[in-house]
Amino acid sequence: MAKRMVLMLVAVAVFVGIVGWVKFRPRGAAGGAAGYRPPPEAVTTIVVKQEDWQGSLGAIGTVAAINGVTVSADLPGVVRRIAFGSGDRVAAGVVLVELDTSQEKAQLAAAEAQLELARLNLDRIRGLRKEGINSQTELDTSEAELKQANSRVAEVAATIERKTIRAPFAGVLGLRQVNLGQYLESGTPIVPLQSLDPIHVNFDVPQQEIGRLKAGGEVRVALEGAADADVEGRIAAVDSVIDQSTRNVKAQAILRNPKGVLHPGMFVTVRVILAAREAVVSVPASAVNYAPYGDSLFVVEEIKGENGQPPYKGVSQKFVKLGGARGDQVAVLSGLEAGAEVVTSGVFKLRDKAAVEVNNSVQPPNNPAPRPQDN
Repeated sequence: MAKRMVLMLVAVAVFVGIVGWVKFRPRGAAGGAAGYRPPPEAVTTIVVKQEDWQGSLGAIGTVAAINGVTVSADLPGVVRRIAFGSGDRVAAGVVLVELDTSQEKAQLAAAEAQLELARLNLDRIRGLRKEGINSQTELDTSEAELKQANSRVAEVAATIERKTIRAPFAGVLGLRQVNLGQYLESGTPIVPLQSLDPIHVNFDVPQQEIGRLKAGGEVRVALEGAADADVEGRIAAVDSVIDQSTRNVKAQAILRNPKGVLHPGMFVTVRVILAAREAVVSVPASAVNYAPYGDSLFVVEEIKGENGQPPYKGVSQKFVKLGGARGDQVAVLSGLEAGAEVVTSGVFKLRDKAAVEVNNSVQPPNNPAPRPQDN
């Protein structure tokens, strides 16, 4: 029994040895792994060239009204009349809401009657003073009473005016927040009012770019889904303080908005047009292999074969520094020379020194100003 067990173990060991030798035995250059090369990958390419791009800075912005308030009640009272509708465009000074002023009007009538009496008394005392019948003190007292009566009339008239709520500036109203007959406390919101033309866009840029921002510089604002892709404007001001948490500086642009496309609170993309132009090598965005450790491109070159193999057409991976984008194109600031043949599609399946077969019958988009059909 023991002898049979020994023989079985020896047989298994011999079998394993034969299998290992077959699998891992040295192979010749012609038919072994050393001479094996994967079939070439089909790719498209483009010969890149140097271009003169307009310098620009990209940023994310938020639309803000130049003038924007929530109109509120100045004095308490009951709403007697509402003279606007939600969403109306109004001019400066237009009446929006009138509060009940019946009590104030009665007080005004009493004050006006007191004013008239004070005026008559003053005229009578002045006549008596000319005849020397009364004293100067009586005349002074009568003149003071007339001034007090005048002040009282003005005070009540001002109260009536303050209960007539007007638009402080021209703009577009929001949703009405009060109802007819409602009692309003002082400060109760009535309706938002925003001035939409012109309008502001606030955006942040890194602190190292502050020297490139100038008041009056051109900006272009893009709103996703808008009929007009870009709205042009000018930088109105650059903040004098750097945000300590983000190390960004805030800038503000002013834009014309006659159609009311932009509204306060909207998210927009901002491109600041710089005076200086940049010499860059542009490539289609599809050519870039984005990765956490660095962005790269694949350049078609003649690759020297290994172990005596002949040279072949393959790719070299080049790590590059990218700049701004323009439509379907991306600027390469360093790491790529003009005249290089760059892979524009199929980069996801490539590695350094991989063999490729170029087929440029169909090319990916490379338009600096694309207009998508469903834009």
